[in-house]
Amino acid sequence: MHASDRRWRAPLAGLAVAVGAVVTAGCSGGPASTPSPAAAEDTAPAAPAPTIKVSPADGSAKVRPDKRVVVVAEGGTLEQVSVTAGGKQVEGGFDESKTRWVSKAPLMPSTSYTVTASATGAGGPAEHTSTFKTLKPERALAVADVTPNVKGEKVGVGAPIIVTFNQPVSDKAAVEKALIVKAEKPVPGAWRWVSDTQAIYRTAKYWPAHQKVLFSARLAGVRGGKDMYGVKNTSAVINIGAKVISTVDTRKHTMVVKRDGKTVQKMLISAGKATTREYTTTSGVHLTMERANPVRMISPGREKGDPEYYDVMINHAVRISNSGEYVHAKDNVWAQGRQNVSHGCINARPDQAKWFYDNFQRGDVVIITGTDRELEWNNGWGFWQMSFKEWKKGSAL
Repeated sequence: MHASDRRWRAPLAGLAVAVGAVVTAGCSGGPASTPSPAAAEDTAPAAPAPTIKVSPADGSAKVRPDKRVVVVAEGGTLEQVSVTAGGKQVEGGFDESKTRWVSKAPLMPSTSYTVTASATGAGGPAEHTSTFKTLKPERALAVADVTPNVKGEKVGVGAPIIVTFNQPVSDKAAVEKALIVKAEKPVPGAWRWVSDTQAIYRTAKYWPAHQKVLFSARLAGVRGGKDMYGVKNTSAVINIGAKVISTVDTRKHTMVVKRDGKTVQKMLISAGKATTREYTTTSGVHLTMERANPVRMISPGREKGDPEYYDVMINHAVRISNSGEYVHAKDNVWAQGRQNVSHGCINARPDQAKWFYDNFQRGDVVIITGTDRELEWNNGWGFWQMSFKEWKKGSAL
């Protein structure tokens, strides 16, 4: 081989070494410029903790009591929500995703509330605490009276529930939703508004006898009208007694009393003489309302000297309408069972009238037949004179 050939190969060999070095260096530099998975996790931004939002906002004052409390978690799910006032919890519930909680019942007026909530998410836990206060209503709505509601009293199967409010109600639907009736032996029933301050509950059929009925007015926080909210709840237990049905036939001059289907009294009576409208006994379904012994009875719209004028004291009188009708004692035994001579009342022999007086329950049914004057549905407790279909039309719901 020529010397010139050797001199040429040497540089080639050196070049080869140099190129190999470059390649090697290039391979070893790869990991430095491409991060490993572990390194990528270390440098990725962390997920934020959940955000809890509450309405009403923290520090709110004059919150409407009928406003719902809403708690929402963004970026996570709610673990716990508590809304309290005076140590009492506000009822509420989560949605299916547990990202939203909403209170169920109205809030109390003039009350401070505390909201605490916690949530969890990919970014960890979150907690929230806030407070708000409900407004003081310009007018406070409450139940002024519930009838019947005498402690220990048993009432008849026809008894209504009459609720009287202390303020005129304009938002009747909202208030009616807050009126709850629960019976041990339930039967359909409905409310009817007879005025802006009074609602009456009547069943479709008579109450089943011998049971308890619980009435509650959950008015606290309920809006009854402009600037008017309920300030407290009311409840009453109503005891339904025996099924007492009295049937009066003014043509046969008889009255038969049945208790739980069994005849317990037969009475000869005298009814209204029907010379005028006011002296005509009303036919229809009456309810016993109250009693007194004696009752002063004065002829309506007549002056002394009028042949039809009277002013008398009557014993053992049980009221069955507001137009002056009673079942009462009278010693005109000669007429009882024979003819109608009264001024509209049902009178009976004194001892039998006393028995009726001693044994009746408010709300017992007295069905009178045989006259041409119908009892008006709003004459006393004549509510059974109206069909239930018509009765329900008086409901705000």
